[in-house]
Amino acid sequence: MEGSYEKILSKLSKVSGIEEGEIDRRVEAKRSKLSGLISREGALQVIAAELGISFDNEKLKIDELLPGMRKVHFSGKVITVYPIRTFTTKSGEEGKVVNMIVADETSNIKLVLWDTNHIKMIEDGTIKEGVSIEVSSGNMRQGEVHMGSFAELKLSEEKFPEVKTEKPIKKKDIQEFNVGDKVNTRAFVVQAFDLRFFNANIDTGRKATEEEVSSGVPTEKRAILNVVIDDGTENTRAVLFHEMVQKTGLTEYEDEQKMKEQKNNLLGKEFVFGGNVRLNSYFNNPELIVDSVDEINVERLIDELDI
Repeated sequence: MEGSYEKILSKLSKVSGIEEGEIDRRVEAKRSKLSGLISREGALQVIAAELGISFDNEKLKIDELLPGMRKVHFSGKVITVYPIRTFTTKSGEEGKVVNMIVADETSNIKLVLWDTNHIKMIEDGTIKEGVSIEVSSGNMRQGEVHMGSFAELKLSEEKFPEVKTEKPIKKKDIQEFNVGDKVNTRAFVVQAFDLRFFNANIDTGRKATEEEVSSGVPTEKRAILNVVIDDGTENTRAVLFHEMVQKTGLTEYEDEQKMKEQKNNLLGKEFVFGGNVRLNSYFNNPELIVDSVDEINVERLIDELDI
């Protein structure tokens, strides 16, 4: 499946008149010059800027939106509107924010509304689940589109009979990870940290509050495992919860010696990890929140290589 990088590469090639292969070569040269500290998508935008080409307010499909884009322009169908939340600023003023999910036929994305005029459209029912909207001058931030007072939000007459309600899963090398991606990647475990545990509410699966524990709500002990995975292009921290921890082979929570052996056996093992890429605010680095772990299927790999 063609990804966002390939689609923007194709657009840039058509606008600039430069062959895709040459632009791709410049992207890799730019990444090499910056010691790989920039993604392919980020480098592509730098190349576009150097060519004097901007995608500001050019109408794009949702799966063509790239990290760092400003003044993004797209349309989609509202599939989820979350409750309005209030917050207090450092100056003591009260504000509101609304999160919603907007989808088209290619993908979906979280839209974050900060402006009171936009939020009023939620409050009075103008914008609700099922309607089509058009967004202009939104700002891509950590895989989301944020709407400030200079952004434009309005109803659209465009129809979206079929939309992507799930994030398309992209097979990506770790060096290509972008915050907000839902990915599959084949990688080795090169470091495993000590397990941490918490008591979870059996009904909700979330960490039980002190009130829930004291009132006798049924809980169970669950594990969190942080590992570092490496696919040869780069490494990243990955976070696994409970069932995903057990899928790696760590099951002996009560026997410290066996747990140590299982953790040591995990090092160097290769898996296909799936999950969502998010920004770790403490380390200010992307990390993978794992929601699937699969052993390497040799026969499937041979089929994919078409040997």
